[in-house]
Amino acid sequence: MKTIALEKAVAMIPNGASVMIGGFMGVGTPERLMDELTRQGKRDLTIIANDTAAPGKGIGKLITAGVVKKAIVSHIGLNPETQKKMIAKEIEVELTPQGTLIERIRAAGYGLGGVLTPTGVGTLAEEGKIKMEVDGKQYLLEAPLRADFALIEAFLSDYFGNLVYALTARNFNPVIAMAATTIIVDVAHIVPVGMISPDHVVTPAVLVDYIIAH
Repeated sequence: MKTIALEKAVAMIPNGASVMIGGFMGVGTPERLMDELTRQGKRDLTIIANDTAAPGKGIGKLITAGVVKKAIVSHIGLNPETQKKMIAKEIEVELTPQGTLIERIRAAGYGLGGVLTPTGVGTLAEEGKIKMEVDGKQYLLEAPLRADFALIEAFLSDYFGNLVYALTARNFNPVIAMAATTIIVDVAHIVPVGMISPDHVVTPAVLVDYIIAH
């Protein structure tokens, strides 16, 4: 794990990259990274996240700034700008049921070939997907979701990069930390090694590539 300046961390993310972003309606989203992606004028990113938050908040900042080419999310209902841009074909939106979305990410992190789910069977969601029968019940095979980068917000990190999350910020963050090639973390507090009990570590340092320096 290395500490890195905010602007240098975002500079590593090229236009056209796939980026997983933690958060649920903006809670647990690394806001400083959202601001810097916007400031650097990144373009054509594929965003994988629970949602696109709201205008002026979290991923909503990226939508407004034209950073996003495609969003793979569970809903866009809180962000009318995402809806308008989708209808105008300015961005592509792939809607995935929330449970299916997080399981696809988890499958990638655990090295699995996919996940079987009954959600979407008999609907438009099954188009183009493999359908399988197990014990007389129909399932869809959903492919794993990986990304080039994962942008994470954490509450505590030690100097090795072991992470602790606060309250509901422990949503998508720990799961996406296992499903991307490069993990960048914006953490509220960095403490000496030994200050975090091993029992409290949620994301171990071995998964973390960069911590944003304060």
